[in-house]
Amino acid sequence: MPPVLISGFTFVRNAVKLDFPVVASIRSLLPVCDEVVVAVGKGEDETLDLVRSVGDPRVRIIETEWDLSRGRSVLADQTDLALRACRHPWGIYIQADEVLADGSAEQLREAIQAVDGDPRVEGLLVRYRHFYGGFDRVATHRRMYQREVRAVRTDPALGIHSFRDAQGFRVGPADRKIRARLTDGVIFHYGWARAPGALPTKQEEHSVIFQWDEKTRREREGRELLPWLPGLAPFEGPHPVSIRAWIAERATAAADGVAPFQWRWRWLRYWASMLVERATDWRPFEFRNYERV
Repeated sequence: MPPVLISGFTFVRNAVKLDFPVVASIRSLLPVCDEVVVAVGKGEDETLDLVRSVGDPRVRIIETEWDLSRGRSVLADQTDLALRACRHPWGIYIQADEVLADGSAEQLREAIQAVDGDPRVEGLLVRYRHFYGGFDRVATHRRMYQREVRAVRTDPALGIHSFRDAQGFRVGPADRKIRARLTDGVIFHYGWARAPGALPTKQEEHSVIFQWDEKTRREREGRELLPWLPGLAPFEGPHPVSIRAWIAERATAAADGVAPFQWRWRWLRYWASMLVERATDWRPFEFRNYERV
C-alpha cells in the first residue's frame, strides 16, 4: 500500500507578543508532513517573520485577517482556513502553544496509514500533558482535557470542521461528534507555562477573543500568577527536542507561576472525580468532542 500523503496545519497571531512556541510546534510536525499550512493572522508583532524563520520549503503560509467580533469562534474560523488549504487526504493539527512529543508524529503517521481505508474513522486522538505555571508541573484535573482529536481527514465533502474555540472538531451542520480512534501520540501543551508577569498579556488577549464580561475582567485584571488548582503534579520526563532551547530561555523565570493554595468548596468535587478516575480509569463529567471507534 503506498504511503498516505499528510498535511500539517495550524494558525497563529501575535506569537511574539504572547510568547507562543510556534516554531517548535511547526518543527514537531515536519518529520512526517509533506506540507505544513500556517494561517498567520495580521497582528501587532513579527509573527510572520518568526514563522518564515522555520526555513523549510514544506511550510506554506497563508496570511489572514481575524474578525474579532466573532469572539472565540474566530479561532475555529482560522483553523478551518488552514484545514481547507491542506492538499493531502489527512491533516495533523497543532496549535501554536502545543508541541508533539518526540516520536508522536511518527506514531500518528503509522496510525493514519492503518486507518486510511476504514471510513468509520474520521480522526485520531492524542493524549495531553498540560503544563501549568512552569515546565516541571502539569495539571491533571478534569477541566484539563486528557485527549483530543489532532488528525483528521481533509476532504471538504465529509464536513469535518473546527468547533467553538478550536479545541476539537465536529462533523456537518448538526455538529455531530467526530468518530476517532485513540493513538499513542502525545501533545505537550505549554499555553499555561507562563513566567510571572507574562500572564496579564495573555489575559488581555483572551478578554477580547472570549468577550469577557465586566465581572470577569475585574476578577482577572492584573493577575500575574495562575490560580492554584487540585490535581497539580510534578513532571519528570524530558521535553521534546524541538522546544528545549525555547524552554531553556524561560525555565528560571517560569518556575513559580502558580499562586499559593486557597481553599474553595468546589475543589471537593474535583478531588472526588480524581479519586474515581484513579480507581476506575474513568473520568466523570468529562467533556468530549469525539466518539471513540
